Amino acid sequence: MTLLECKHLTKTFDRKTVLDDVSLKIEPGKIYGLLGKNGAGKTTLIKLINDLLTPTDGTILFKRKAIGVQSKAHISYLPERTYLDKNMRVSQAIKMFEDFYKDFDRNRAYKLLEDLDLDADSKLSKMSKGMQEKLQLILVMSRAADLYILDEPLGGVDPATRDYILDTILSNFKEGSSVIISTHLISDIERILDEVIFIEKGKIALTSDADKLRSKEKASIDEIFRRMFHAKKAD
Repeated sequence: MTLLECKHLTKTFDRKTVLDDVSLKIEPGKIYGLLGKNGAGKTTLIKLINDLLTPTDGTILFKRKAIGVQSKAHISYLPERTYLDKNMRVSQAIKMFEDFYKDFDRNRAYKLLEDLDLDADSKLSKMSKGMQEKLQLILVMSRAADLYILDEPLGGVDPATRDYILDTILSNFKEGSSVIISTHLISDIERILDEVIFIEKGKIALTSDADKLRSKEKASIDEIFRRMFHAKKAD
């Protein structure tokens, strides 16, 4: 059964069309790259899927039902920006997630804290932006969700940490679940992708199996994207 389906999604803000007739399907057990330059419409699409925005037109189905309270219980979402209360300690953030989500695994969270070298007693206000983003990733990946949606999970961490973050994602999502990773840092994540979705100026430009696309074009996903959209290589 298709996990998530977007049908002819359109979203406008003050007469500006940010998403234009977007249709796509997310199947179980795969890692998808939602790939596009900044401003391409990635975050708007993600907010629509998480029921944080209302489509101007079109529908979104999660397990064949309209998104809402039911879907939020099964989708684990990492937003682009930090949202946790800076006065909290790490342990309090973990307790909040444990109380709020039935599928939250406290033991996994503490194991990931150790792996990513974070102190449970640390206060968020004393942590760097990168450390706070690591904590948010830990909270999201400690749920046994059906779909994980990660919006720019590598944006605030140094290049040396990015591979470690990707390995954390790979080894901690529930078997049979799917992951959508939205990013403009294509070269950093393409090794873990099963499927790619290219989005440009609010439209889906291409969807493909990642390996088949590389084989067909005899190039990396990053090179193919830059070739299509004349994008400069990200740092």
